[in-house]
Amino acid sequence: MSLSLSGISLTSNPVEEKHVKVLVLGSGPAGLTAALYAARAELEPVVLTGTELGGQAALTHTIENYPGFPDGVGGSELGELFQKQAERFGATVEFDTADSVDLSERPYKVTTDNGVYLADSLIIATGARSNHLEIPGEIKLTGKGVSYCATCDGWFFKEKRVVVVGGGDSAIEEALFLTRYGSSVTVIHRRESLRAGKVLQNRAFSNPKIKFIWNSVVTEVVGNEKVTTLKLKDTQTGLESDLEADGLFIFIGHTPNTQMFKGQLEMDELGYIQANQYMETSKPGVFVAGEVADSHFRQVITSAGMGAAAAIQATQFLEKETVLS
Repeated sequence: MSLSLSGISLTSNPVEEKHVKVLVLGSGPAGLTAALYAARAELEPVVLTGTELGGQAALTHTIENYPGFPDGVGGSELGELFQKQAERFGATVEFDTADSVDLSERPYKVTTDNGVYLADSLIIATGARSNHLEIPGEIKLTGKGVSYCATCDGWFFKEKRVVVVGGGDSAIEEALFLTRYGSSVTVIHRRESLRAGKVLQNRAFSNPKIKFIWNSVVTEVVGNEKVTTLKLKDTQTGLESDLEADGLFIFIGHTPNTQMFKGQLEMDELGYIQANQYMETSKPGVFVAGEVADSHFRQVITSAGMGAAAAIQATQFLEKETVLS
């Protein structure tokens, strides 16, 4: 279509639609493993990286429980290895983000920042994002002392007083990492015991830089240009107190990145996409893998396994269509 404005001809080019057999949304362990398996099946998968190449795992300084790496491996390094292996067999990794998805008919339509994809099958591996405390001062001071990634920001807190909120594996792993930089690391947990694995607990309890404040929550982050004080409340007595701090790292769980699929796929009450044991969702040809469907295990290896399963099922789904057509 052409428009004329003051003698100047303006031509609007239609958005290019790319047709693919398998489109993978997400570039974490689940998405890249799915791409590897789909590529080995010669389905020429395309991976849309989203905003975080490598997913949440890439933000972890050292992953010690992924088989094959007895000395551990950096999260970003492992992500790069996943990517190289998938690309070796023919996967294409696009640094692009899906803006909307239309699952009303096949091929499924995915609109991105750079174009439109029509996919015969879709593997959703969009992962989950860090939860916020939703307290006064948190948003205002994010990037000024409030953080959700110790690997990203720990370096800025050399010889500073650091506080970690949470009691799971991620919180304790990041607390241990922060001892490399901070003069002290205080873990605040709303309960009187940790949920983290015993190995991590033992390391934390034996680390002289780490101390614990139990049965407490942070109710406010105080500071102007940087964090100076945290307001605490005892969950049992209701007693309020102040804690001087230079940094606050929050690790209290995640919310699945499923906003685009609401009303189109079946989800549980927390927003995780529901699937059967074959990674099949409520739409034919749409499969899911990783933390976007897993609120329980949330491990790199389980996400990778789900990615492999999703790709195998997508391959079988497309093969059946070819036979029947």
